[in-house]
Amino acid sequence: MDKKFNFLSKALLTTAAAVALFAGPANAASDAKNDEAPLRVCAGANENPYSLKSEEGFENRIAKALGEAMGRDVEFVWEDRPAIYVVRDLLDKDKCDIVIGVDTGDPRVLTTSPYYRAGYVFVQPSNSKLEIEAFDSEDLAKANNVGYEPGGPAEVMMVKYGLFSKNFNYVKSLTNFKSSRNQYLRIDPALMVGNVSSGKSDVAIAFAPSVARYVKESDGKLKMTGVPDNNFRFDGEPVLFHFDQSMGVRKDDEKLLAEVEEALEKAKPQIQEILIEEGIPVEEPTKPPSDTKS
Repeated sequence: MDKKFNFLSKALLTTAAAVALFAGPANAASDAKNDEAPLRVCAGANENPYSLKSEEGFENRIAKALGEAMGRDVEFVWEDRPAIYVVRDLLDKDKCDIVIGVDTGDPRVLTTSPYYRAGYVFVQPSNSKLEIEAFDSEDLAKANNVGYEPGGPAEVMMVKYGLFSKNFNYVKSLTNFKSSRNQYLRIDPALMVGNVSSGKSDVAIAFAPSVARYVKESDGKLKMTGVPDNNFRFDGEPVLFHFDQSMGVRKDDEKLLAEVEEALEKAKPQIQEILIEEGIPVEEPTKPPSDTKS
């Protein structure tokens, strides 16, 4: 064999070994540093009761329970606009690492196994004479000023049962008659529940996690009745009212997804306690599919 080739080969191997010797520990140190870095949580600053800059939102508390299970401090990265923008404007731009509450299977992110499931509810005064347990309840048609989020499943069913027009002006008033054209409008769940409490509205229809806190704070004056999950559109397509909830990370961050999955098991008791304290009627998550990644 050519000696010159031998010399060059040995030199290259020696150099490669030296690089490996020093690069290995350096990468390990970098990984360790990342694992010790604060967990950057994408969070809405004004998304009551989920997330608030005062860190009093129930998802803020869940984030801290997760961080504790991972052995990492939590650093909230706040979005002042509606939380619907945190994935596009924060997570996707690597300004934060994780979103605490997304629907399981949200195609924008990798989602964990569901850590709870919840459904929509009818919110009424506890002493209401209106018996409303479903959209086909006769008393729903007798109710005045039924509140709900425009564009959601409740609107689909209100249209089906001919109740959309009757409540149109009231629902519009919840956004101060702003047009939803080219903008996202969020109705403050505290406003919807407050109107039921004051008698301005007979019933509100909302996702339980968004209103449970305010119903609980009414000290029994208000009640929640679960919307059954057996609703269909005119064309026979199902209208879903119960949803599994997961945490979401960037689509290329499978390492963090695995770490969060492991930590979720450890933090499960604390998370359940937070949800119960919030007053959310929690349901058992559906069995996760074999591949929970979106």
